[in-house]
Amino acid sequence: MDFASLMSTAIKSSASPASPPTNKSSTTTQSPPPTAPSKFLKRSDLEAQRKAAYLKEQQETAAARSAKLAQKRKLDEEEATRSAAREEKKRRLAEESRLRREEEESRKERARRKRLGLPDLPTSDTPNSEEPPSTTQEDIPPSDLLQRLRALSEPAILFGETHPQRLRRYHALTAPPSTAPALSTGPIPTTLALLPASSILLPSATLPPITDTRARQYLFRQLASYFSLLLSTWSSALAARPADLASSTTGRAASLAMQQSLTNMRPLFRRFETASTSTTPPNNNNNTTTTSDLPDSILAPIVEIVHAAQQRRYVDANDGYLRLSIGKAAWPIGVTMVGIHERSAREKLHEGEGEGGAHIMSDEVTRKFLQSIKRCLTFAQTRWPPEDLGQLMG
Repeated sequence: MDFASLMSTAIKSSASPASPPTNKSSTTTQSPPPTAPSKFLKRSDLEAQRKAAYLKEQQETAAARSAKLAQKRKLDEEEATRSAAREEKKRRLAEESRLRREEEESRKERARRKRLGLPDLPTSDTPNSEEPPSTTQEDIPPSDLLQRLRALSEPAILFGETHPQRLRRYHALTAPPSTAPALSTGPIPTTLALLPASSILLPSATLPPITDTRARQYLFRQLASYFSLLLSTWSSALAARPADLASSTTGRAASLAMQQSLTNMRPLFRRFETASTSTTPPNNNNNTTTTSDLPDSILAPIVEIVHAAQQRRYVDANDGYLRLSIGKAAWPIGVTMVGIHERSAREKLHEGEGEGGAHIMSDEVTRKFLQSIKRCLTFAQTRWPPEDLGQLMG
């Protein structure tokens, strides 16, 4: 076989098969065959796909953030509603507690004024109240009442004042002066006439005899004046502190201690008043009657404590406070009785329960004003330090 025949055979074998004949009379055209996907993409197509994916991701993130904010806003609104309900409940409870406390204090003050013979507390009159005038007061016609008020150089008509209120105002202006003792202007209001600072020094640490009524009444005035001076000086010292010291934890604790002492000393002042007014002159049997609220077993140590504090002997005053508070009677420690035989010195447990007993355990009111006396001693030694450093309390 020559080269020409070989080439002809190769050409025939590599030639494509003949295509089928087409029907030229047919009106339908055949669609071109589908093209295979390209292996290459344009840069613009890639950028468009990246932008579309980024926008979709941003939309999903914004939707999630909006849903989260809406949920948080809903939770905050619910928490605010619950907080408002709690605050309203606290305010209502505090208001009810304040009203009960004021009512209780008013009741106690009315009882105290009634016991001491003081006038009753005035009642609050509202502008629109139409209370009838008291039956014990004279009713005056409105025209005459206006003339009488003008004669007293008083305003005839006040804004919103009714005729019963105007009548009570006129009777209050023309009423005779009350003979009841006036209250002092000290830190603790009292009916006892307070003495100047030069007259409050106690001459001795012993009680006047029970038959000397005038000396005992003067003693009660001296004690009330001394404690009033201490509390006033204490309050002034606390008010003169810097603002940062007053607002600190130590400063707030000192202010709280002072306020508690001021409150707890009120029953002691009431006992001074009662003991001063209930002491009667001696009769033919040479005996007197004093109130049992302030027995001599408490009054005598208080006089000893005050006398020592005025002499700046604070250690001696503290010893007197310890004898007054915890007493000097034997305390039952350990077994007091075994079998049928008593232990030695067991009878000393009940000796001196009257004078040497622990008054701090008598009742809560006594414990509080005894503790306040100790706080007053602590302040007194810082305000008026002793010349002998051995007299400083620990």
